[in-house]
Amino acid sequence: MFKEKTLEELKSAARKSRKGGASGAFYNNPQVRAIFYQILLVLGLLYFFGNIIGNTLGNMEAIGIKTGFSFLSSAAGYDVLMSLIPFESTDTYGRIFVVGFLNTLLVSAIGIVFATILGFVFGVAHFSHNWVVRKIALVYVEIFRNIPLLLQVFFWYFAVLASLPGARQSLSLGEAVFLNVRGLYFPKLIGNDIAWIVWTALAAAIAGIFVLRRWAKRRQDETGQQFPVLKASLGLIVGLPLIAAALTGFPFTVEYPALKGFNYFGGVTVIPELMALALALSVYTGAFIAEAVRAGVQAIPHGQTEAARSLGLRENKIMSLIIVPQAMRVIVPLLNSEYQSLVKNSTLAAAIGYPDLFNVFVGTALNQTGQAIETIFMTIIVYFVVNMVISFLMNRFNNAVALVSR
Repeated sequence: MFKEKTLEELKSAARKSRKGGASGAFYNNPQVRAIFYQILLVLGLLYFFGNIIGNTLGNMEAIGIKTGFSFLSSAAGYDVLMSLIPFESTDTYGRIFVVGFLNTLLVSAIGIVFATILGFVFGVAHFSHNWVVRKIALVYVEIFRNIPLLLQVFFWYFAVLASLPGARQSLSLGEAVFLNVRGLYFPKLIGNDIAWIVWTALAAAIAGIFVLRRWAKRRQDETGQQFPVLKASLGLIVGLPLIAAALTGFPFTVEYPALKGFNYFGGVTVIPELMALALALSVYTGAFIAEAVRAGVQAIPHGQTEAARSLGLRENKIMSLIIVPQAMRVIVPLLNSEYQSLVKNSTLAAAIGYPDLFNVFVGTALNQTGQAIETIFMTIIVYFVVNMVISFLMNRFNNAVALVSR
């Protein structure tokens, strides 16, 4: 008969096995073997990609193709449709890289904000007691998430925005805002030398809102009393800059768009390419976020809702104070994925000519310079870094809303 081993003997045998057995040979240690295999894999990958890069550079040199990043200091020789910074055709490829990067950040930020709003509105609307509201939410999700994004970009650009009237027949809001086939035009604030005081007040108001929210949450956790954070935040972000502007004598002038010839000039211009791409990204991604919100809400036990109703809470309070905060633990990881997908999907800008990074750099700059490896490598790095930043921020947010054991 086999001798029965005690628990201590089994633990001792397991420890010896992890350390490499009785012989103590290093190659019997699982940790040493794991490190060895990882080093071997890294060396193999370095050798593989080193050979590919070396062969590519050798072949390019043999056929007379230049390599390197010196082209970034050369004049681009072409203009772009929209730029957030001053740009002329005589500027360098390095500057046009920055122009494309900023345009990509702009459309991605707009898409993320509006997709989040749409997603939460229609996701929560799925649980409305109103039959019409529930069906509208269902139709929105099922239609827009099942149509390819490229077709939606074409729909907004060629079917909706292209059907707007010309400049002389613009749709207008008073004498300040104009919408036509060439874009959206609205007034622009131009500050003088002391306008920075107002902008500083605005930044202070935004910082104050974050401090106020943390204080209100801590106060509610300690006393159970709620603070009107929304009203106070609106008062801060509107009132503080207005007070600063009044004290400095309103250091701004307003530049209104004006019709000159066949188009409007002055003010702020939003080109139709930006509007179409932002609309398509927002509506498409918002449908997926709505499903994430629905899944998060459904993950909360129904007993939570029943308990809240038994305390006399209204339905909107139940959703905003009890259900959604708990559902965020399910929603946030899905939001991370959707935000990153939105940034990558913004490369569809090339289909309608919006001057994002992919269009102006991998498209036009690559065709003019022939520096394929350099332009593609730089663009890959940019999208990778942007998505890693999004992932880092969302992971931090996820840790903040995660369930903490006590």
